[in-house]
Amino acid sequence: MIAPRGLTRIMPGLAVAAAAAALAWLAHVAIPAVPVLTAAVAVGIVVGQVPALRPALGRRLAPGLGFAARSLLRAGIVLLGLKLSLVDIAELGWVTIATTVAVVVLTFVGTIGLGRALGLPGHQPVLVASGFAICGASAIGAMGAAVRARHEEQAVPVALVTLCGTLAIAVLPALWHPLGLSATGFGHWVGAGVHDVGQVVATAQLAGTAALAVAVVVKLTRVLMLAPMVAITAAVERRRAADVAGPRPAIVPLFIVGFLAAVLVNTFMPLPEWLLTGADLAQTALLAMALFALGASIRVAALVRTGWRALVVGLTSWVLVAALAYGAVLLG
Repeated sequence: MIAPRGLTRIMPGLAVAAAAAALAWLAHVAIPAVPVLTAAVAVGIVVGQVPALRPALGRRLAPGLGFAARSLLRAGIVLLGLKLSLVDIAELGWVTIATTVAVVVLTFVGTIGLGRALGLPGHQPVLVASGFAICGASAIGAMGAAVRARHEEQAVPVALVTLCGTLAIAVLPALWHPLGLSATGFGHWVGAGVHDVGQVVATAQLAGTAALAVAVVVKLTRVLMLAPMVAITAAVERRRAADVAGPRPAIVPLFIVGFLAAVLVNTFMPLPEWLLTGADLAQTALLAMALFALGASIRVAALVRTGWRALVVGLTSWVLVAALAYGAVLLG
């Protein structure tokens, strides 16, 4: 429960985040190929580069933006669970499920290894790995909350996964026919290799409804991996923090429990369509506000000066997940 005084402090930042989410939605309506969440991050990045706005971002708007990047993101991830049904995932077959899980794990581990080898600071290796292996900026926020990463640590991974996911919308369709994929094979490749759910939809819909259906279910299988990957990483961080003063991360973050509960509810309870539609709209709005807030903390000039290692890791991870996903399609 937020006290009235606390509500007064966060309202300006929340109002700006809500306005930015609305602007992102309008951009999506005008250009359907641009996903709402990608547009929200982009708006945040643009706002963060305007010198005249930085004093407000750092002072008056900071409490609300921090609340959006932390609490609203967690609430959005819980609602994301209502998109998943274990029945739909089971219908993919064990080979597709196994190869999808393998793509996630290999990309995650490989990206962390490369990030550490190139000397990425703090939690950046695991955050970049989460974004590219699982489900884009949403996964970065979830993992960042679980390991208690600072917003500044999340900014670069969010920028990278947004950049590469946006490039995928143009690059993957150009490779569809040269790689000899059928329409459903292309959908499988997109679902297993593109980061954000919205980016998956924008890319796969070019191959028709059958490809889109396969892409979404494969992608949601990757989203389901968010829970175990976050829980395992949080447990590792908890062990590392055992000898360090201060509170340790939760074994399983509460919002991940809520995410799993939402998955089970959607799987085993007949929910009315109006409820699912409303939850989907709320989830998109909450995540758009949260990702705008994360995007607004990015400083492109600093990223250009110091972020070349992160860029190498991000681009390599993008190629890795695309290659592994293509291999998964051939095995399937």
